[in-house]
Amino acid sequence: MSNHVLIPAAGMGRRMGASVNKQYLPLGDRPVLSHTIALFDRHPNIDHIFVICPETEIPLCRREVIEPFGFTKVRPLVAGGAERQDSVRNGLMACQAGEQDIVLIHDGARPLLSPELIDPAIDAARRHGAAIVGVPVKDTIKLVSGGMIDTTPDRRLLWQAQTPQCFRFGLIRDAHVKAVQENYRGTDDASLIEWLGNPVAVIEGNYRNIKITTPEDLVLARAFLNISGECSA
Repeated sequence: MSNHVLIPAAGMGRRMGASVNKQYLPLGDRPVLSHTIALFDRHPNIDHIFVICPETEIPLCRREVIEPFGFTKVRPLVAGGAERQDSVRNGLMACQAGEQDIVLIHDGARPLLSPELIDPAIDAARRHGAAIVGVPVKDTIKLVSGGMIDTTPDRRLLWQAQTPQCFRFGLIRDAHVKAVQENYRGTDDASLIEWLGNPVAVIEGNYRNIKITTPEDLVLARAFLNISGECSA
């Protein structure tokens, strides 16, 4: 059985306020997306990597993100869809995984994943069919309606979902196909599995695994990399 990684990188990141896709912004000596790919390219238990980007950006991605860094596991780039769910589905159809292979879906804008979390996430997906990385929320959460608090849920039950989200290929493929048939839009890939009534395990990650969405996130990512000695920018 093989382990395949899908990296959706089709979002423009309007909150970043940049003129280019946020995944191409510099983080140290390379673009954000190259850091993300490297996490998996050098991991011994990853076999194939499929980067999913807008069709018009495929030459740019190949030139700026893939070719300069000597990745050996990146397969032909996949054209994204109108929304993230469509992009992931395109990646699933392109990867040609076996039914029991594991597919890891990881945000292109999460370059700070701890590699030590990859194997536990794969193992949990093999046992349960589906697993995600997440962290307990730090703050008290309020449910608000019309500017007024409705209720305060028990913080001990609340987790912040991250990626990678890992699945047996047959399970996540079928979930995406059914979602298209029934016009269902999930908030993440795990929500499609939940919608089908299947269990999803949670592996505790860490708070460093941020998604770069705003300019402040990019500053924080650079600080994390400086602390670990991974870049000089």
